[in-house]
Amino acid sequence: MERVAREDRETVEAATGVHLVQLVAGAEMSVQAFRIDPGTLVPEHSHPHEQAGYVTQGKGVFLVDGEELPVGPGDSYTIPGGEAHAVENRGDRALEGIDLFSPPRENPDWAE
Repeated sequence: MERVAREDRETVEAATGVHLVQLVAGAEMSVQAFRIDPGTLVPEHSHPHEQAGYVTQGKGVFLVDGEELPVGPGDSYTIPGGEAHAVENRGDRALEGIDLFSPPRENPDWAE
């Protein structure tokens, strides 16, 4: 078993207004905390990892195949590997939550 304290993990700004913390990664999955600032759009992207998440604060809108899927506190979601998606925080407070990725995923750098 591995125990990791949040304060021991570095927050990275993968793109302007998109803050990620790789909390822990095992052989089959990784857990990442996210914070998306108000007015921020996470650009459309895809990855081979299956993604499951849970929103703890704020409201956002996932953009998938031209469809808008709103999420808010207490909502969970899954995104199949390879599916293009974006998310936008149109609210006035940070959108925060936890994502799990399988297989494990490194922090992305969308700014490059």
